Amino acid sequence: MVDITAPQASLSADDLRKRITTNLQEKQGVEPEEATVADVYAATAEVVRDYLSVSSLDAKKRMVKGHVKAVGYLSAEFLIGRQLSNALLNAGLTQQFEGAVAELGFKAKDVIATEPEPGLGNGGLGRLAACYVDSLASLGVPAFGYGIQYRYGIFRQEFDDEGKQVEKPDYWLSEGNPWGHEDVVRSQRVSFGGSVVDGDDGARVWKPAWSVRAVPVDYLVPGYDSGRVNTLRLWTAKSYDEFDLATFNRSDYMGAVIPQVNAENITKVLYPEDSTPQGKRLRLEQQYFFVSASIHDAIRTFYPGEKNPDLTTFPDKICFQLNDTHPVIGIPELMRVLMDEHGMDWDAAWNITRKTFNYTCHTLLPEALEVWPAKLIGELLPRHLEIIRSINAQFVQELESKGIDDDVIDRMRIATDGPDGQVRMAYLATVGGSYVNGVAALHSQLLKDVTLKDFSSVYPNKFTNVTNGVTPRRFIKLANPRLSDLITEGLGTDKWLHDLDELEGLVPLADDSSFVERFRKVKEANKQDFAKYASDKFDFSINTNTMFDSMIKRLHEYKRQSLKILAVIAEYAAIKDGSVNVDEILPRSVFFGAKAAPGYAMAKLTIQLINNVARVVNNDPAVKGKLAVYFPWNYNIDLAEHLIPATELDEQISQAGKEASGTGNMKFALNGSLTVGTLDGANVEIRERVGAENFFLFGMQVEDVEKLYADGYDPMEYVHADPRLHHAIDLVASGAFSHGDRDTYAALTSDWLTHDYFMTMADFTAYMDIQKEIEATYRNPDEWTRKAILNVAHSGFFSSDRSIEDYLTRIWHTEPQR
Repeated sequence: MVDITAPQASLSADDLRKRITTNLQEKQGVEPEEATVADVYAATAEVVRDYLSVSSLDAKKRMVKGHVKAVGYLSAEFLIGRQLSNALLNAGLTQQFEGAVAELGFKAKDVIATEPEPGLGNGGLGRLAACYVDSLASLGVPAFGYGIQYRYGIFRQEFDDEGKQVEKPDYWLSEGNPWGHEDVVRSQRVSFGGSVVDGDDGARVWKPAWSVRAVPVDYLVPGYDSGRVNTLRLWTAKSYDEFDLATFNRSDYMGAVIPQVNAENITKVLYPEDSTPQGKRLRLEQQYFFVSASIHDAIRTFYPGEKNPDLTTFPDKICFQLNDTHPVIGIPELMRVLMDEHGMDWDAAWNITRKTFNYTCHTLLPEALEVWPAKLIGELLPRHLEIIRSINAQFVQELESKGIDDDVIDRMRIATDGPDGQVRMAYLATVGGSYVNGVAALHSQLLKDVTLKDFSSVYPNKFTNVTNGVTPRRFIKLANPRLSDLITEGLGTDKWLHDLDELEGLVPLADDSSFVERFRKVKEANKQDFAKYASDKFDFSINTNTMFDSMIKRLHEYKRQSLKILAVIAEYAAIKDGSVNVDEILPRSVFFGAKAAPGYAMAKLTIQLINNVARVVNNDPAVKGKLAVYFPWNYNIDLAEHLIPATELDEQISQAGKEASGTGNMKFALNGSLTVGTLDGANVEIRERVGAENFFLFGMQVEDVEKLYADGYDPMEYVHADPRLHHAIDLVASGAFSHGDRDTYAALTSDWLTHDYFMTMADFTAYMDIQKEIEATYRNPDEWTRKAILNVAHSGFFSSDRSIEDYLTRIWHTEPQR
C-alpha cells in the first residue's frame, strides 16, 4: 500500500465547480454552457486565489505579530512559470479541479495550457528565485519575494529566414492577470535626480527632481503541505501626473502623457539593452525603484501605523537577501532611510544595515560584476552617491588600520575617483552585508580564492556556500507525472516531494529488472509526448528512436554552445565523407534552447550558425535518421517542462571555472538524464553524489585552464592537432552553412582560431572522445537506464528545500514559523 501524504483540501470537486460557475456568471459575465476554455481558466484562477487569500492573511498576521525573523528575497527576476497547476498542487486541489472542469465540459490540461507564461525572468537566476519562494513557503518560513512586475518582461524570441534571432515584445499581460492583485493603497513613492543641500540642522537633505509611484502587485505563494501562503510582491511604476490636460488642449497629445510614459518605462522590459547611456540609466532606475519600494514596504509592514518606529529592531524583523548585484543599491538606500527619514546617526544606521543585508554572488566573471559610472549614480541618486563615498572612505580607513598594502586597498575600493569614477556593486554588497555566498561548492571556493580574494582575506568569516536547488514539485511532480508516479510506487510513499532525500530508496531498484523496464518505458513515453508537442508547436518531425541530446541554457560563449555545434558539424562531415560507417552511427536528435542578449553579437551569431546547421543537416538525405538538430525558439519554462523529462543526455560543457552552479543540470539529473560535462559549477557535486561512473566527464579542470592561460593559449595548436575540428571550422568558413557566403561567420571563425578565450578548441578532442563511451553505454539499454535511476536516486541533495535550510542556518539565522 502506498503512503500518500500530499495535501488534500477539504473543498470538494462539486464545491469548486459551484465557485467556478459563480465566478463565470458574476465576474466573467458568461453562463457555463457559453464559456470558453479561457473563461474557465480565468474563473478558476480567481477562485483558487480567493481560496488561498484566507491563509495568506493569516500568514501575514502571524509574521508581523510573531517573533520569527522574516526573509525578504530581493531579485530583479522571478521566473515563476504558469501558476495554476502549481497552486492547485500545493493547495491540495488538483483532483477537485480535474473533476470540476470535467463537469463543466472541459479537459484540465487544456485549461492549464491556456495560462500565459509570465515573462518575469531570463533564466537560471529568475528560476532559482521562484524555486526559493516556493521552498520558503513549503518550509513555513515567513517571507516576501520582492521584484518587478515587468509589462513585457524578457523578449519573445523568433528566428528569421536567415536563422537570426529576432526580439519581439512578450505581451504576457494582454489577456489580464488573475493571479496578481494590484494594491494601490500600499503604493510607495520612489524619487530620482535633483540635488543634496544642507538642512537647517546641518544634516544633508535630498531634494529630488521627480518621483514615481510604486504600486505593489501581489502574487500568492502557497507552500506544499505546510498550510503557509507567502507573498511575492512585484512593483509596477506609475506616474503621479499621468495626464497634462493643458498640454493636451494645445493639441500636443503625445506631450500630455510624457510623465506617464517616463514612469511606466521603468517597469516595461526586463534588462533593457544597456549599450547606450539611456539604457544604463533605465537599468539603474529599475534597480533603485524596486529596492526602495521594498525597503519602505518592509518598514510599513513590520511597524504598522507607527510614526516614529524603533528601527533598531529592524534586523530582528527581516533580513534581505540580495540575489546578485541588481538590488545592491538597497544598501545605501537603507542608510539614507535610517539617517534622513528617521534621524539616526551614521554608526547606528551602519550597524543596522550590515546586519540586514546578505549577498549571493552568481558569477566568477569579473565583467559580470556590476560596475556603475559614479557620474550616473550622482545624476540619478545624488544622496546615495554621497553615502557610497562615505562607506568607501570608512572602509579604506578600516583597511589602513589593518595594515593592508596601498595597492591592495586600491584594488578593493568600492568607489573610485576622477572623471571616470566607478562604483563596484559586488564590493559594496560584500562590505555592506553580513554574509556573501556562492552557489556551488567549487564556485564558492573560487569566489574566495579568485574573484573576491582580497575581501575573503580581510573578512574570511563572511564567506560561505549554499549550493543551488530546484523544487521537485514543479520539476518532477508537475513536469514528469509518469516518473513521479513510478517513484511514489517504488518507494511506497510520496514523502519524497517534501523530503527529496527519500529518493535514496530507489537505489536497490536500479538492479530490479522490472523497475528498470518500467523506468525506460516512462522515458520512451515522455519522448513520444515531446515529439507531439514539438510537432504541434514548432512543426518539427522528430524521430523518437534516437537519443535525445539536449543543451538548454542562456547563450553565452563560456557555456560553449560552439563546442556542441562544432561536434555536430564534425559528425555530419564524417558521415558525408564516408570516414564513418553510417550503419554503425548511433542516431541522435540534438536540441538547443537558448536566448542571446540583444546586444551580444557573438552569441547571436552562434544562434544563426546552429539554425543553419540544422537547416542543412535535417534536409540532407545522407544523414536521414542518423543525425538531426532542432532549435525550438523562445525557450521558456513550458518548453523546459516538456523537454527535460524526455531528454536522455544533458550537455553541461562550460569551461571549467566559469559556471557558477547551474540548476538545469539538477533538473535533468532528477528527471533521469545522464550528464556529459566538465568539472564546473554544481557538476562537481552532482558527479560526487551520483557517482563518477554515472557521469560522463571530459575536458580540462580549473587548474589546467589557469595554467594554459598563464603559459599562453594558442587555439591553432589544437585545431591543427585534430583533423575533425579543422574540417568542421573549414566547413563553417567555406559557406557550407550560409548559402555559400564566406563572410557570414567570419567573426566567429576568426575568434575560434585567434582568441577562443573560453578554450573550446582545447577541449574539442576530449569532448569527441567521450562520445565513444556515451554511445557504448547507450547501446546497452539496461545499463543506461540503471545509471539514469541512480542519477535520480542520488540527486535528493539538489532540492531547493535543502538550499533554504542551508540559508536558514548559515546566513539568515531564522527558522520556520510554527
